[in-house]
Amino acid sequence: MSATTKIAVHSLADLKNTTDDALPNYLHFLKFKQIHTQTDVRLALGYSAVAIAGVLFYFDWKFGWEVTKPYTAPAVIAYFVLNSVFSYWLWFVEKGTVYEGEGKTGKVRIATHTKKHIPIYEAEVTFTPSPYNSNPSQTIKIRAPFTRWFTSDGYFIAKPFQQWLASEVPVIGAADPNNVVEEIGRGSETDRSFNVSSNNVADVLEQIKTGAKPAGGSGKRRKA
Repeated sequence: MSATTKIAVHSLADLKNTTDDALPNYLHFLKFKQIHTQTDVRLALGYSAVAIAGVLFYFDWKFGWEVTKPYTAPAVIAYFVLNSVFSYWLWFVEKGTVYEGEGKTGKVRIATHTKKHIPIYEAEVTFTPSPYNSNPSQTIKIRAPFTRWFTSDGYFIAKPFQQWLASEVPVIGAADPNNVVEEIGRGSETDRSFNVSSNNVADVLEQIKTGAKPAGGSGKRRKA
């Protein structure tokens, strides 16, 4: 991924949408498989409500009010019920989720948002390292300014965004250890490396936190 499309740097929506779009691209590159269950449910609810409205309109136009009158009230009620469920699903189930997927190092779900007039990208990340039977699900909140991965003239730079995610989210860092940066954003550099597999992601997380140098490898972390 590289900086290919220029956006308006003063548009918070463009900054967020471009960053959101980069999430699945990066995780797909790391061999995560996206889970579309929530999206499928949302689409089913939305299309069902639209279908009810469309069918009622068609029969009303084709056969007239007298014929369709007995069906209008039930159809309107069904339409509003579906729209209510749709709104509930959007606000209380998905809650801004832009990505949910699974890879060799674990499962991850990422919901993102921004606050009005504040150019900071905020994410709530729920992840479960593998193996799932011995690692509970965890939720963390991370945030970073858009200036970390956007140039002053509006180009998205993938590398610092990838480093931020890999350094903050353990299951992503375990899948992409070369992008894990010690104390990201402070310019520090530490000689460390990780022997990553789907069975030792918990150890990798502990190594990231403590700065310990594991046996069996050598390497150098990049500067943020």
